Amino acid sequence: MAFLGLFGVLLILALVYAPQFWVGHTMRRHSDERPDFPGTGGEMAQHLVERFELSGVGVEMTDKGDHYDPEARVVRLSQANYQGASLTAVAVAAHEVGHALQHHRGERGLALRQKLVGVAMTTDRIASVFFIAAPVLAVLLRTPAAMLGMAVIGIGLLGVRVLVHLVTLPVEYDASFNKALPILREGGYLADEDIAGARSVLKAAAFTYVAAALTSLLNLARWIRVLR
Repeated sequence: MAFLGLFGVLLILALVYAPQFWVGHTMRRHSDERPDFPGTGGEMAQHLVERFELSGVGVEMTDKGDHYDPEARVVRLSQANYQGASLTAVAVAAHEVGHALQHHRGERGLALRQKLVGVAMTTDRIASVFFIAAPVLAVLLRTPAAMLGMAVIGIGLLGVRVLVHLVTLPVEYDASFNKALPILREGGYLADEDIAGARSVLKAAAFTYVAAALTSLLNLARWIRVLR
């Protein structure tokens, strides 16, 4: 039984962390500099912003990971992707501009995600208060039921974060395969032999949130186990 329990734990950890490993591996695999590329990821993003006339959208370098900020209307790229001229840099730049296109066109998926992100930030803060208050309340009321009730509410609030990640998945897929890949392929930005690599990078960009969703589920499972 102990062996089966250990195997189960290892299997869960593999399911949670394997996507993270694969995403990182795919990005690194295609991160070599390409002297044949005419520009960097940052220049690619700026070019696409101008090509699609995304007025008011800026392009910046960041240390907080590649993303598009709908509130500031800025495409933000990591230093490696902003300054680098690699297949990863170009594909990720096109992916983030894909989000800017979603925003520009008023697509509902991105709008829903942004609303839920705001809600999730609030519920995360409230959940932390519940988890801190639960043991204190249990001591004051001298009943474990109070602690259990508070913790269950906290877990429910953390579940909102999982919901946000689930809503994010189709938004990310659209940015990669309905926006970025056709742009790169039909716009002649990449040679035919680079399309397969770009597709892998774009898949990794979309699956970044799969890894985040699995991590959120693991955190929920830990709290549920504590309560049992």
